[in-house]
Amino acid sequence: MSDVRIVDERTTDERDRTFLPGMGKSWLMPIYDLFSRALGIRELHRRGVDIAGVAPGQAVLDVGCGTGNLALTLLGATPTATVTGLDPDVGALRRAARKARRRRASLTLAQGYADRLPSGDGSFDHVISALALHHLAEEDRAAFAREAFRVLRPGGTVTVLDFGGPSPAAQDTGHGYGHGQEHGHGQEHGHGHGPLHAVRRLTRLLRAQAEENPRTARNYGNALVDLLSGAGFADAGERAHVDRSFGRVSIVQASRA
Repeated sequence: MSDVRIVDERTTDERDRTFLPGMGKSWLMPIYDLFSRALGIRELHRRGVDIAGVAPGQAVLDVGCGTGNLALTLLGATPTATVTGLDPDVGALRRAARKARRRRASLTLAQGYADRLPSGDGSFDHVISALALHHLAEEDRAAFAREAFRVLRPGGTVTVLDFGGPSPAAQDTGHGYGHGQEHGHGQEHGHGHGPLHAVRRLTRLLRAQAEENPRTARNYGNALVDLLSGAGFADAGERAHVDRSFGRVSIVQASRA
């Protein structure tokens, strides 16, 4: 039997705090899942779940969970995991709750922010996050890394999927590609999920964000690895990367000793 609930974990000071929605504009949220499928984000989530390596019964915090796609992918692979999704967008959380109930999955959804995780010290075995970190201001990224370290139990891991590796210009010229990395070739076209030209247009917008947004640019090179190492994590490193039509996504993982 599923147990799905939404809790408001914001402080009084956070009630009027602004945030960047998952697709940049709140009015685009109704097509978020269709767009994600068309771009092959589901495959990316599966790869991230494989690398996270969540065991039955372990506690997981999904930071920037949006409409719950990564959390539900994880629960599909490990149904007895205890998963909490965190996101400031209550509209996205409501969509995540509806999907979880349809799938009879148990999921706690918390409205809150990545730079102040509403959990006690050592509460989780895993912290995961997909395509959310580049939305954060620099100080909030650093705070997220420190908070992830705090809420993890000794031996716990953090797994981040986000834009990373060489810059888009280097990717386009073939520079900076390492050996032994994983590449996601092709693109799911999402037949029946809306006009193809709309998907292409949104893909171009996301690609432009990856190339031109200074927040995204901070992820390139070893920035994600350095971010986690700077917060005290051990053995931080890129475990894989996936090249999509909108740019390279690095899967970076580290552990708390």
